[in-house]
Amino acid sequence: MGFFVMMRCCNSMGLMLLLCVFGFWVLPTKGAGGESFLNNSSLPSSINVGALFTYDSFIGRAAKPAFVAAIEEVNADQSILRNTKLNIVFQDSDCSGFVGTMRALQLMENKVVAAIGPQSSGLGHIISHVANELHVPLLSFAATDPTLSSLQFPYFLRTTQNDNFQMKAIADFVSYCRWREVVAIFVDDEYGRNGVSVLGDALAKKRAKISYKAAITPGAGNSSISGLLASVNLMESRIFVVHVNPDSGLNIFSVAKSLGMMGSGYVWITTDWLLTALDSMEPLDTKTMDLLQGVVAFRHYTPESEKKRQFQARWKNFRSKESSRSDDGFNSYALYAYDSVWLVARALDVFFSQGNTVTFSSDPNLKNTNDSNIKLSALDVFDEGERFLQTILEINYTGLTGKIEFDSEKDRINPAYDVLNIKSTGPQRVGYWSNHTGFSVVPPETLYSKHSNTSAKNQRLNEIIWPGEVIKAPRGWVFPDNGKPLIIGVPNRVSYKYYASKDNNSLGVKGYCIDIFEAAVQLLPYPVPRTYVLYGDGKRNPSYDNLIGEVNANSFDVAVGDVTIITNRTKFVDFTQPYMESGLVVVAPVKGAKSSPWSFLKPFTIEMWAVTGALFLFVGAVIWILEHRFNEEFRGPPRRQIITVFWFSFSTMFFSHRENTVSTLGRFVLLIWLFVVLIINSSYTASLTSILTVQQLTSRIEGMDSLITSNEAIGVQDGSFAWKYLVNELNIAPSRIMLLKDEVEYLSALQRGPRGGGVAAIVDELPYIKALLSNSNCKFRTVGQEFTRTGWGFAFQRDSPLAVDMSTAILQLSEEGKLERIRKKWLTYDHECTMQISDTENYQISVQSFWGLFLICGIVWLIALTLFCWKVFWQYQRLRPEVSDEERTSEEAGSSSRPGRSLRAASFKDLIKVVDRREAEIKEMLREKSSKKLKASQSSAENSQSKHSETSIEAV
Repeated sequence: MGFFVMMRCCNSMGLMLLLCVFGFWVLPTKGAGGESFLNNSSLPSSINVGALFTYDSFIGRAAKPAFVAAIEEVNADQSILRNTKLNIVFQDSDCSGFVGTMRALQLMENKVVAAIGPQSSGLGHIISHVANELHVPLLSFAATDPTLSSLQFPYFLRTTQNDNFQMKAIADFVSYCRWREVVAIFVDDEYGRNGVSVLGDALAKKRAKISYKAAITPGAGNSSISGLLASVNLMESRIFVVHVNPDSGLNIFSVAKSLGMMGSGYVWITTDWLLTALDSMEPLDTKTMDLLQGVVAFRHYTPESEKKRQFQARWKNFRSKESSRSDDGFNSYALYAYDSVWLVARALDVFFSQGNTVTFSSDPNLKNTNDSNIKLSALDVFDEGERFLQTILEINYTGLTGKIEFDSEKDRINPAYDVLNIKSTGPQRVGYWSNHTGFSVVPPETLYSKHSNTSAKNQRLNEIIWPGEVIKAPRGWVFPDNGKPLIIGVPNRVSYKYYASKDNNSLGVKGYCIDIFEAAVQLLPYPVPRTYVLYGDGKRNPSYDNLIGEVNANSFDVAVGDVTIITNRTKFVDFTQPYMESGLVVVAPVKGAKSSPWSFLKPFTIEMWAVTGALFLFVGAVIWILEHRFNEEFRGPPRRQIITVFWFSFSTMFFSHRENTVSTLGRFVLLIWLFVVLIINSSYTASLTSILTVQQLTSRIEGMDSLITSNEAIGVQDGSFAWKYLVNELNIAPSRIMLLKDEVEYLSALQRGPRGGGVAAIVDELPYIKALLSNSNCKFRTVGQEFTRTGWGFAFQRDSPLAVDMSTAILQLSEEGKLERIRKKWLTYDHECTMQISDTENYQISVQSFWGLFLICGIVWLIALTLFCWKVFWQYQRLRPEVSDEERTSEEAGSSSRPGRSLRAASFKDLIKVVDRREAEIKEMLREKSSKKLKASQSSAENSQSKHSETSIEAV
């Protein structure tokens, strides 16, 4: 991580390298040729590893004790590098690019097999070229610059996390809080610039952006920082992402505090530099904590473990030996430095176990420098460097910083960060971020076994206290306080001027749309300075698509007027909540319909007439079946009975049937049917009354479909989106479309008609048509249905946060009834006309309206017929034995060839006879049968008694 590089001397890498070369004349001369650390194929007695970092820095003061502790543990551990001692060669980069490069070259002179460092991303770019040339793996425990790529620098390996992931975490946090713009404050070096560049890419994926990049010169004083923050404070966004050095970054917050930028409404997000600084302070300064209250900071996540706690205790002992300062604290970079040493040691152990050797040879590219006082030939190439680098990449173990394993891009797997909220008592963790699941409130390692899920619903963080001790997340932006008003484009209409038009008032404009915009602005919790600018020449209505284009091109901040929300326009601007419904309709001339002698048939559809007639006949038949055995009026010759059924059926329509019902089932069926007839008659009467009394209007054009096929001229409003819609969506020839300027041209074109050079119909939006019809004495009507449904809204520049607040204000106006009051003020017409022509079919009654009632009738009839049939069949079963034996014998003798069929025929005839007999006769027959059975049973009893007596006498 390039925290400390102060490129004071120059900015050019080539010039820096040249200066480094001139500073290298102190290097001793070495002979050419290879030199081996192995003696007779035995393991070397010692191996050198380099360490390059800035001693006097937050990271350096934490890293050096960690290096010493790791070297001691490696050399004391007999399970690794058993007969080889690992030496570490320290070099101080002194927070200087020039000195750091010179020290890196001196480090390479010691024949190191690996170099750990640097902590500066800027220095990492320079000495990575040296590592590439000498084939020495360069393991950085603190350089997080994403542009230190494995493609350009194959020997560079990062043992900490790549800032690529940290910037993705910050972008996720911005999206989590639903912010759209941030201001990036960064140190102007490789570390700062490249990190912010990656942040911009990450935000773009979340539909957010960096609205302003504020670069701070490395080592800048408070006056320079104050001027920068003062300019930043004039910006719209109140979300500040700070990506600077830990040693000087706290100055930013002290200056921001003095400028009043640490209060309510502000959001400060920092990368891991802040926690590096705070962790390095022992104890924490209460003034510093009060200064940072509400800041959200990210920190490299390292899992808690017993081994980590033990190391931290040992680190304190080594710190007391290395430094006399008592305020040096422990930060996460000490862990990464410690794991880097162990990574090299484990890789060397594997490297030697595979039979590899360590040899160095002269670089042929440096041989030509022997005749110079600058002895670059002293630098040797690590012959097995590429093989050793591959061994390092294949290492897989768990260290103090978690699982150490590299992916194909040479990045640590499972990147994760702590999310901390700075409070007066100190940093408090509010959650974690991992590349696997996003934000969570449980440690990331507990989620790695589950499927990756970064959906918005799965994101969780604990409560955050924002600057000013605010619990609710700030809106994240304010209206810019830099004196620049909001430039509002207003269409300069020549028709329907009551929507938006020029005026001599203080605003310069007036109208229905203007009043709504002004009312919504008054509801915003902050002032919005604004200036209205008319768009158009005033001679014809301007093109609204061109007006939207001006907003997209930043000529206007917002377009206010009767602007329709359509799909193509939403691709370029953001619309507010619609404040008026709209949609395209067809207007055509109409004329009164002539009366028809068959109007009395129109109340019902053909299906309704057919079903109703069938039900009348069916109810007559049911009543006849139920009454035939009881009622003399339903008996007689067949011809008379058929007439009775027809008469009774249709006379119930007028409740004038003269036949009385006698049976219980018949009366019940008739009662239900008369109720149905009552409803049918009432509905018929109401529908016929509507048809005969309401004026019927007709038009040649029935709707959009008939207009398309007619090939006649169509009128549209000049400047409206209707022209493009008809041409592009409905494929109507442009030659058929006539542009009309105002209401006068509308009415004139409709009156002339297509034969007189006018139009057959007009296609326009509903609000305009309402006004047109009220001024036409109702000579025209809309035909067909509204074939698009849209609305009017205010168009803001893409991703403008003001659009969201204005939408909320419009909803509030609607809920409070203010929108309706504004509408009545501007859009109350003298003559209200029925919008659409009346259609006779609208008054017709169909079967669908009565199917429930008909279903009830059917169920009642079915129950009644079922009960009747069951009763008849029961009577038939009881009377069946009365059929005379002679009749049965004669029938069987006469049909001996087909006995089965004869029996069935006889049974069916008996059943018909039972059905046709009067109910009184059936009852009399049942009584007689019961009497006969009784007499027969008594006679049988007497005979059996007499026989018993005779038997007794004979026995005596």
